[in-house]
This record gives sequence, structure tokens and C-alpha cells, in this order.
Amino acid sequence: MKLAEIASALNARLENGSPDTEITGLNGIEEAGPGELTFVSNPKYGAAARTTKASAVIVAEDFPATSAAMLRTKDPYLSFAHALELFHPALRYAPGIHPTAVVHASAKIGRDAHVGPYVVVDEDVEIGDNAVLLAHVVIYRGVKIGNNFFAHAHAVVRENCKIGNNVLLHNGVVIGSDGFGFAKTAGGRWYKIPQPAPVVIEDDVEVQANSCIDRASVGETRIRRGVKIDNLVQVGHGSQVGQDALLCSQVGLAGSTDIGKRAILTGQVGVVGHCKVGDDAIVTPQSGVAHDIAAGTIVSGAPAVDHKLWLKYSALLSKLPEMARALRAKKK
Repeated sequence: MKLAEIASALNARLENGSPDTEITGLNGIEEAGPGELTFVSNPKYGAAARTTKASAVIVAEDFPATSAAMLRTKDPYLSFAHALELFHPALRYAPGIHPTAVVHASAKIGRDAHVGPYVVVDEDVEIGDNAVLLAHVVIYRGVKIGNNFFAHAHAVVRENCKIGNNVLLHNGVVIGSDGFGFAKTAGGRWYKIPQPAPVVIEDDVEVQANSCIDRASVGETRIRRGVKIDNLVQVGHGSQVGQDALLCSQVGLAGSTDIGKRAILTGQVGVVGHCKVGDDAIVTPQSGVAHDIAAGTIVSGAPAVDHKLWLKYSALLSKLPEMARALRAKKK
């Protein structure tokens, strides 16, 4: 594409470059070469922007001038995402049902659906328009799904779950697996507690590979609008995840956890059951949440505490042996 075409598509202002420059692809700031477009959104890459071999750089409105052509935008990271879409449009799947798919006679599938090889759609299922179900997807009985549903190979939606519009499930996702509930008998054995309550997933949710969202014994497990869930995440039975929250890789939520709007749980965070993480809170990697977290706070550690306090803990850790020796010497 011509640089001028890209600028127009991104609603960006071209500066210090020819509108006829040919752009053939995109790359990172340090790897990009002639004919490629890159971006800078993090100030620590400012120096790299001055030496990049890229033909053009997407930058913020106030970013210092560089020798390369610049596309100035309000949000360089978001603009780079849109630029990627220009060069890598989403794959299209032709409408139709593959002859190896098994679709129950009572199932209702909307217009222009693509149902791939060995897909199974059980009885009383309803799926909206423009659905894409790739190979080996299984939709259990009684499931209700909105428009623009996309399920990659081997995704599973269990019985009676409800899914909204524009939901994307990646490979190996399981929606509505049984919650982990067992009662101990007088003889010391574990008796399974039924888990009939469904998972409800609202609009614009994405669940990435091999993540599981459990159904509950009573009530429901609900993932609210705009939530993004990374790979290998476990959402326990009866949990509630608020609008636009992020659950990063290997997060684990025990049963009846309540995650607030726009909260961010980073990699390998664990949350004890019945805890609430407030709106806009951030929990840093490998932290363990064993109590409620106030809205807007940043916490770290296990058990999680205020991030600044945790930094003080961390600074002292390497000095503990020396402090212990000094204490023993003083006692002597």
C-alpha cells in the first residue's frame, strides 16, 4: 500500500515522508527494514525510533521528529493494530455445512454459517447469523449463541450455556465444564455435587486456547461484556468477571470469585474463593489474592499487599541473612 493510503485508513497525519512510499508489511521497531511500517508507543523505544531502518513509524502527536517518515496518531499502539488488519485481513469461511458434521434436526443455525468437518451440534441448540465452527467443535444440547460466533477447532460449549454476540473461542476452550464441588461423606469419601447451573458469556468476549470456565451448582458463572481471557486460565464455578477485565495466562479463580470492571490479573495470579477484586485494580504476576482488593489499587506478592509495600519487602529479602547474623551476634 502507498503510505498515503495507510495514513488515510488510520486517520493519521503523514509527516516527513513521501505519500507515494510503498509499504509491503509491518515489523517491530528494531527488526523493521525498508518498505516496512513500525510503531513506537513505549518511551523506552524512543532511541530505537531514531535509528530504525523502517520506511515509516507510527508515533504519538507529540513524539520528537525522526529521520523516517512519521504517521502521527493519538494512540500509536491502537493504530498499529489497525494497520496490521490492513495487511492481514481475517480469513473468510464459505457458508455451508460439511458433510461429516452432525447437526441435530431441532438445532437452529442462522444465516451464512460455516460448520466445518466433524462438528457436532446437539438438540435444541440456537446459533445466530455468521457463525464459524471449525473442525471438531462440539456444542451440547440447549446452548444459545448470538451472532458472529467464532469457535476454533476442538472448542466445546457444554449444556444450556448462553453466549452473546461477537464471541471468539480459541482451540481447546471448554465453556461450562463441571465446577469442582465435592462433599465428604461420613466414610471419608468424596460425593460429587451436581453442577447444573450454566455459564453465561456476554457480548464481545474472547477466550484463548485451553482455558476453562466452569458451571456452578446454583446461580451462574458470568463473564461480562468485553472480557478478554488468555491461554490456560481457570474460572471457577459461580465466579463473576466484570466488563472489560483482563485475565492473563495461567490465572486461576476459585469458586465464587468476583472480579471488577477493567481489573487486570496478570500471569499466574491466583484468587481464593469468595474474594472480590475491585474495579480497575491490577494484580501483578504470580500474586496470591486471599482477601478483597480495593478498587483502583495495585497489589503484589503472596499474600498480595500494596505494590509499594511489596517493593520494600523485596528490597529487604537479599539482606535477611546479613540481618539475621547481626541479630544473633547482638544476642550473644
